[in-house]
Amino acid sequence: MTDDPEPTADGSGPTADAIAGLSRSDPLAAVSPLDGRYAGRTAPLSPYASEAALMRARTRVEVEYLLALGGLDAIPIGFDEATEAALRRIYEEFDAEDARLIKALETEGAAGYDATNHDVKAVEYFLRVRLAEVAEEGESGAGESGAGESDAGEASDAPLDDAESLYPWIHFGLTSEDVNNLAHRLLVKPAVSEVIVPAVREVRDALVELAQDHRDTPMLARTHGQPATPTTFGKEMAVYAARLGRALGRVVVANEDLSGKLAGASGTFAAHRAAYPDVDWRGFSESFVRGLELEHTALATQVNPCDDLAALFDALRGVNNVLLDLDLDAWLYVSDRYLGQEAVEGETGSSTMPHKVNPIDFENSEGNLSKANSDLTFLADYVTTSRLQRDLSDSTVKRNVGAALAHCLIGYSKAADGLGKVVPNETVMREELDATPEVIGEAVQTVLRREGDTEAYERVKELSRGRSVTLDDFRELFDELDVDDGVREELKTLTPAGYTGFADELVDEIDGVGGPADE
Repeated sequence: MTDDPEPTADGSGPTADAIAGLSRSDPLAAVSPLDGRYAGRTAPLSPYASEAALMRARTRVEVEYLLALGGLDAIPIGFDEATEAALRRIYEEFDAEDARLIKALETEGAAGYDATNHDVKAVEYFLRVRLAEVAEEGESGAGESGAGESDAGEASDAPLDDAESLYPWIHFGLTSEDVNNLAHRLLVKPAVSEVIVPAVREVRDALVELAQDHRDTPMLARTHGQPATPTTFGKEMAVYAARLGRALGRVVVANEDLSGKLAGASGTFAAHRAAYPDVDWRGFSESFVRGLELEHTALATQVNPCDDLAALFDALRGVNNVLLDLDLDAWLYVSDRYLGQEAVEGETGSSTMPHKVNPIDFENSEGNLSKANSDLTFLADYVTTSRLQRDLSDSTVKRNVGAALAHCLIGYSKAADGLGKVVPNETVMREELDATPEVIGEAVQTVLRREGDTEAYERVKELSRGRSVTLDDFRELFDELDVDDGVREELKTLTPAGYTGFADELVDEIDGVGGPADE
């Protein structure tokens, strides 16, 4: 039985009447902001995450399974190329009318069938309806083309002669989970590869551009919130780009490893073997699943173990955690005026403070990625457990995978928006460096160690720790040191802005530039 056989809400009732004139299809009436406020940003996921998309994917699995059965010598059905093409068009040309018919078959009955209260059974009856229509179209076409023909056998090229004879073979030997586990993965896999991965790459590309453009822009680093050895803004962006590239690579691998199961009600092929004991059903199953471009799960209960989905969800959390770190740092850089933001014409930053240009994109990204991580953690933990050989609690949970991906997508797009608006404030960065000359203390004591000074660290600590110092204070120290004049001059050339090590060159170490993460 379906987990939620409730009739589609028609918008009637006292609650719906509270806002007159809004239909349920209006984004302003959406229960979730994913389909309301953020509908424009989440729209690319609709072909993979909607209920209609799941119906289409189930239809695809059922049609392809029927065609695969027709390829077995033991099964008394077969299809020529025209018939195969006609059957595939059922899911290839799947539209809103088809989705509504399936929903009607499930919830209220249609086309002569009582309400199934079962979503997969509704797809089976839907296929019966469509097969009958294909047969009728074939008969009509054959009648027209056969007018005046002397040979009745040559007059008919109908793709399907007898639809009813195929009815027993739709969903033959299958359990709903055989269809569902494949259908869900046939949606998740392209959703990730066609929508999620490109969105992450857009953020990464923006980071790479910032890193390359500002590889030489010196900036004060902070550890524990306190001034630390200087870096460059470009190098810091390169760190995020490299991390994101590696995390994205793990998502790509996990997505490619999605695995499907087709083995019957307890994972034993019992019904298949009872009907046709001499057919190699195990080999058939593997061939069928791999034909859908999924890996094959040979050992399963009724449920396909969802360790593959859990690995994907965890990999996505890895991407999100990198970007959450970026969002937090970008917010702080804006707060410290290291980053300026280009004002959007007509945009309001505050309802009461007209001057405000707030880091709303990074804040929105942070919120959505945090929500996504909460959902992904729940999904990864939940879908990997099932009571004994099967229980239905995961069915409603899996319907929320699209919502988790949608929060990811919003977070990625908002992070990209934020990066597109920021402008490094080199003047502020330089002023802050000039105001914290104590950060060259590390370099000073290291050079003195090189020269054999056993008290190097202590000398610099006594001068600078917890005190306000200037470059002149350091130069006075240098003049007092018992070192060669060459070393003294070397020390005097040290400045905070020039003390960035190989930061500019490290930008070229971004993993994946020109490599797998960009392919």
